[in-house]
Amino acid sequence: MNNLQLHIVALAIGMAFATQASADELSKAQYKTAKESISTTYKTEKSACESMASNAKDVCIEEAKAKEKIAKADLEARYSPSAKTTYKARVAKAEAEYAVEKERCDDSAGNAKDVCVKEAKAKEITAIADAKAAEKTSDAKSTSKEKISDARKEATDDKASAQYKLATEKCDSQSGAAKDKCVADAKLQYGK
Repeated sequence: MNNLQLHIVALAIGMAFATQASADELSKAQYKTAKESISTTYKTEKSACESMASNAKDVCIEEAKAKEKIAKADLEARYSPSAKTTYKARVAKAEAEYAVEKERCDDSAGNAKDVCVKEAKAKEITAIADAKAAEKTSDAKSTSKEKISDARKEATDDKASAQYKLATEKCDSQSGAAKDKCVADAKLQYGK
């Protein structure tokens, strides 16, 4: 296959994967198909790098690996959505982009190369820190929602208890069957 055919095949696979990405939930079969598609795309992209030479080839291979790593992590995040898998996907992206940038730095020498590597590392650390902050924020929101829900439930229970006590107090002004019916109605109304 020539490069044009390889790119067309890769594009077709990528479009098929992108179409699947728009679905909210993945079935096990869709997950497996997407995973196979990612592997096929990686192999196609990697083989396209074979015609290149020196660092351009190394960068091309690193880019193919990065795309595969990011796609797999994103797939996991879609298949098992959670703050943890989203965090892992963001970290995988940061690490993959760092690996590509570091490989590109090999085109430079001396201080320019050192600066290039440090810049790439700074970007990776920033992206991972942002991912960590997003995960903690998500966890805090989740915990906060649970606390809010618990507080609202407790408040509703307290209100119902107060209303029940009021209703039964009002029943005390009655006697006999009327009082019994009043208390039974209050119990029914306030779930006691």
